[in-house]
Amino acid sequence: MTSATRMGVLALLWGSGFLWIKLALDHGLTPGWITFVRCLLGAGVLLALAYAAGQRLPRDRRTWGRLAVAAFFCNALPFLLFGIGEQTVDSGVAGVLNATTPLWSLLIGLALGTERPMSAARLAGLVLGFAGVLLIFAPWSGDSGLLSGGALALLGASASYAVAFAYMARKLTGRGTAPMALSAAQLLAATALSAPAPLAMAGGTGAVTWVGVGAVVVLGVFATGLTFHLNYRMIADEGPTSAATVGYLLPVVSVALGALVLDEPLTVRVVAGMAVVLAGVALTRRAPRPAGSGSGSEEPSRRASAAAGP
Repeated sequence: MTSATRMGVLALLWGSGFLWIKLALDHGLTPGWITFVRCLLGAGVLLALAYAAGQRLPRDRRTWGRLAVAAFFCNALPFLLFGIGEQTVDSGVAGVLNATTPLWSLLIGLALGTERPMSAARLAGLVLGFAGVLLIFAPWSGDSGLLSGGALALLGASASYAVAFAYMARKLTGRGTAPMALSAAQLLAATALSAPAPLAMAGGTGAVTWVGVGAVVVLGVFATGLTFHLNYRMIADEGPTSAATVGYLLPVVSVALGALVLDEPLTVRVVAGMAVVLAGVALTRRAPRPAGSGSGSEEPSRRASAAAGP
């Protein structure tokens, strides 16, 4: 498989996650059930891959404790918030908002003092990225916009990813455990954390159909478990920079699938907002990181987790 083909397959599988969430919601499943089943199936796939590769789960309590924190912010919470958000927001828009995670990561890095002083280009990218979010929801139009519960849930999910990546870069990078086994363990912890969610949330839109069941199975097996394996191989073969490029394709895939499969409106405002968000993200990553910077481990740790994506 060529690099371009692998990148396209990975972007399609990862970016389709927003579509599968929407289909599962529309066919009777609640955000709680989607989160739990997704974590369970993703963990199963990664456990099988780790076993086949001869990788073993961590055994010390400290690592499991850190994995529990990472699982909450990187899996259980954002997965649930994406389900809640897509109850009222289009899947394509959800994919675009997911692309704001690097912007939240930059803000968190500045707050923690792990980021170097802001250059003019990175500051412009930060402002431009969030301006794209404002453009999508247009709060000046009189609609609920960014004040809607769904939009806030989606932004909260993206910010939760950023918190997780900052934590994982400090506490889980270089732990010595093989990455597939570590991610399998993380999703096992996320499964346990999300287990109460199905019982705590109200019923879905109606009776659960086979379409809903199929959607959550694809979400867990392919858009969660298998994507990690493909991404891991891309990092190993071509380096993290090539793998990180896929992140720019995810919102494009989510918007396209939402329009083609779910007949979601492909408005000029959404397309323009997506372009502005991605341009802002590109600017924030433009300047090279200083040699020896601790923040340089953030991207590899993100890409080595099973949670990247919706």
